[in-house]
Amino acid sequence: MNIAFIGLGAMGWPMAGHLRDAGHDLLLYTRNPEKVNSLRELGAVTQSIAECCSADCVVINVTGTADVIEVTTALALDLQAGTLVIDHSTIDPAGARVAAGLIQGVGGQFVDAPVSGGEVAAIEGRLVGMVGGDIDAVALAESVFNAYIKSYVHMGPVGAGQVTKLCNQIAQVINIQGICEAMYFADQHQVDKAKVLAAISPGMAGSAMLNLMGPKIASGDFAAGIQSRLHAKDLNIAAEAMTTPALSATLAQLNKLMDQGLGQSDTSALFKLLGQSDGQ
Repeated sequence: MNIAFIGLGAMGWPMAGHLRDAGHDLLLYTRNPEKVNSLRELGAVTQSIAECCSADCVVINVTGTADVIEVTTALALDLQAGTLVIDHSTIDPAGARVAAGLIQGVGGQFVDAPVSGGEVAAIEGRLVGMVGGDIDAVALAESVFNAYIKSYVHMGPVGAGQVTKLCNQIAQVINIQGICEAMYFADQHQVDKAKVLAAISPGMAGSAMLNLMGPKIASGDFAAGIQSRLHAKDLNIAAEAMTTPALSATLAQLNKLMDQGLGQSDTSALFKLLGQSDGQ
């Protein structure tokens, strides 16, 4: 396929690389002239969204709801009928439906397909997808997904993928907060955090997130695997639709990280706030 890719950040770059390696012809969009030369490693480069409209498929992987609406509004001006638009961003489900309406209104097809796994899974081509859209559009998107998504579930109409991704974010970030509190509890009782992890990981407390975040917290490594600002964005979207106890408490801690200018730190940096809450 001829694929235009919009949103070449930490995850978008390797995803585009997998598409190139799978034999697709790429057109890479950037509005930053300083990125043009480096992007040419992957394919042709454009600074015009209008040029992306001639592709068979447009892949979007930007930050927020407003960004997706801005891109799809621009695409709708010149999009060819039948063009498939796949959005991998994590946004408000209602925003996904607005974006779909813009694309479908000019004869295009739209799939919302947020992914989970972070930068490492993007690099390794083993992302997990949560997909919303018409069944025919999803079937067409599968040839794109195969380049970097190891598994996906078709959740229903447009917006259902975003609902599922927010479920994913609620579950995993509350888990991260719990891991931080467990490690803090160990600290307060002068028990080695690494040994605590070795003891509890094989049991019912064990999880992929514990295996990922526990060692980072134990070693004091808060370099971003997933920047906390992105989790804060996602949980704020969820909280606008629903308020529950653990979501509200975890979001308050994330927003505190943002207030302290730690948005580019790993979400495991929530651990740093626990001592502050005790006046330490």
